[in-house]
Amino acid sequence: MDGGRNRWYIWNMRTLSDRHIPNFDLYGEASPFPDVLHVERIVDRAAAHDWSIAVHRHPNLHQLFLIETGGGHVQLDGDRHALHPRQVVSVPPMTVHGFQFDQGTRGWVLTLPVAEFADVLTGDGPLAAPLARWGRVDLTEAIQTHVARLAGEHAAQDAFRIPALRAQAIDLLCQVARALPAPEDTATPTRPDIMARFDDLLRAGLRDRRTVAEYAADLAITPTHLNRVIRAATGLSAARYVEVQMIQEARRQLAYTRLSVAEIGYRMGFEDPAYFSRVFRRHTGERPTEYRQRLRH
Repeated sequence: MDGGRNRWYIWNMRTLSDRHIPNFDLYGEASPFPDVLHVERIVDRAAAHDWSIAVHRHPNLHQLFLIETGGGHVQLDGDRHALHPRQVVSVPPMTVHGFQFDQGTRGWVLTLPVAEFADVLTGDGPLAAPLARWGRVDLTEAIQTHVARLAGEHAAQDAFRIPALRAQAIDLLCQVARALPAPEDTATPTRPDIMARFDDLLRAGLRDRRTVAEYAADLAITPTHLNRVIRAATGLSAARYVEVQMIQEARRQLAYTRLSVAEIGYRMGFEDPAYFSRVFRRHTGERPTEYRQRLRH
């Protein structure tokens, strides 16, 4: 057994509530987000937590982690990845993530409320698609200089501070988006505004096992049109897409909580734990108990 991997899993399990994956504004804080954005050095928060940031997620925040020196490991939606110097990690909203930094790691964390940047990060905004999934890019000198300048602007209280911060943050997001790999399939036009609204409804109602027709009614479109939009954007039928998102959430609950398999199934809207296990296995190739056991070892 890989002792390091096992310690990582135990660390995750011990620092989480048994009942849910924590949702934070800023990590460890429950108060409303205080500014148009937030920028701080990694040491400012990580050192206070012994360089370990337990797995959590942000429903309405997009974050950039810029590693200048040092490294460690990051958990992203159940998968473990090494962190290297001169690297930027982009983490969109609702992505479950946690960090084990090497002691003394230097770098920055930029946190952006999606509501403040809705014009570029949501709907048909120009950065919505490339930044919709987590990714890693090289930390260039240009990006590093840009972040340092943004941090200086954030700390100051000069005139026109908010528009200046917005402009600098959007410029930085553009640099990261340009360096990310292109989406696998961007040839088919779609209605990202409908897709974004559907995803919001889906996150809110995932445990209710609502029908595609009910989601379509909330969007004031026909089920046929909703199915067409989702298939164009993802290649999946609407029903299949809902099921995939439900299984992804079940994987997060299995990885990051100590809820029983049956209780997770109930939370996902399955009245029969055996049926939940069959559906999970159809999507992942293993039963929920096997999936959880594999993560432990």
